[in-house]
Amino acid sequence: MTPELQIILVFLLFLALLASGMAVPFAILLPGIVYLWMQGGMGALHGLGLVSWGSMDSYTLTAIPLFVLMAEFLQGSGVGLRVYRGLSKLVYKVPGGLLQTNIVGCAMFAAVSGSSIATAAAIGKVALPQLTARHYDKRFASGTLAAGGTLGILMPPSIAMIVYGTFTDTSVAKLFMAGVVPGVILTLLFMVYTALAAIYRPGIAPRDAESPPARAILSALVDIVPFVVLIAAIMGTIYSGIATPTEAAGAGCLFSLLISRFLGTLTWREFAQCLRRSALVVSNILFITYAAFVFSYSMSFAGVGEEVTSFIVGLHLNKLQFFVALLILYTVLGAFVESLGMIVITVPLLFPLLGAYGIDPVWFGIVVVVFIEMGQITPPIGINLFVIQSISRGKLADVVLGTVPFHLLMFVLLAMLALWPQLALWLPAHVSH
Repeated sequence: MTPELQIILVFLLFLALLASGMAVPFAILLPGIVYLWMQGGMGALHGLGLVSWGSMDSYTLTAIPLFVLMAEFLQGSGVGLRVYRGLSKLVYKVPGGLLQTNIVGCAMFAAVSGSSIATAAAIGKVALPQLTARHYDKRFASGTLAAGGTLGILMPPSIAMIVYGTFTDTSVAKLFMAGVVPGVILTLLFMVYTALAAIYRPGIAPRDAESPPARAILSALVDIVPFVVLIAAIMGTIYSGIATPTEAAGAGCLFSLLISRFLGTLTWREFAQCLRRSALVVSNILFITYAAFVFSYSMSFAGVGEEVTSFIVGLHLNKLQFFVALLILYTVLGAFVESLGMIVITVPLLFPLLGAYGIDPVWFGIVVVVFIEMGQITPPIGINLFVIQSISRGKLADVVLGTVPFHLLMFVLLAMLALWPQLALWLPAHVSH
């Protein structure tokens, strides 16, 4: 069997396992082991022990469970609900009302959770009942929540960035800094579009008849300030070089526990549930990472990376054409593979190409994350669509149609990053770490 036929069969096996409903980690792991055996027989499998140890023996990866647990504390204790309610009182004059709260709330929660799914679920559970009670347009409301949830993997700290940094030996602190400006720009694009839509279609976001009293606004600030201070402290210590992402995550986890206990409703029972939920989420993430390392090892053993690099370089694509090829690749993958799966399948193969095109690995990491954001709301597998649909108990088609304008705005951000790479690179170059 020729090497080309072998690799085609392995990828067909991968797609078949996904289509059959097999969990993503197993769908990645099994083809990797099969391909490794096809290349070197049982002798090639002897290296799996070292790969297993090396993939998990990573200081960088220890930040993931800490950030996940921090988000669980804030969500489980009701602090997230207080933040959302506080924001809703502060944006009452902004066109779009609670729809703007959805976007800002998602951006703020993303800056703690680092997870798209956690962000969409946390804000969605709080927001949808209030939006329904106030007769907001369900389709538009679902769109702001599903699309706003994608900010969880662009706004730092981002679990996707940590995994990317682990695979490419890229500074996670630089990746975090590089995500700030694009994250803010995308948030503003979402907010401006929502405001314009609410002005031209007032029925999608009914305005409150009365302004909240000064006491309510002061109460809203009290609800929001601890959350903002926590985010600023985590990001500030990372960007200033005082702490590594893992150290900042540990400190943030401790402070979120204190906030949840004294400002929220965290009980011992809920504390145990937070630990349980975090263990389930983290085990899934790390299992995907482990499976990807095995898959990457099998590709490296067979020299696939070098072959792919030679093939693409041989096409003589210019930088713009390469960018368009990436757009097509990730748009198609986003319809079938979840976010971490997209990273671990493609990055080990594409990363060696960056030098040939003079592409900065930090900029590439941000572009990949934006591609992945789009995949989160791309049917039929866009997971944020199902998260919001399960909470709203409405039609999936309404959620999909509600996200279409926000999907197009992500293309605008990609175009901006392609034209002005410094949007991602300026901050890492000017802030010590």
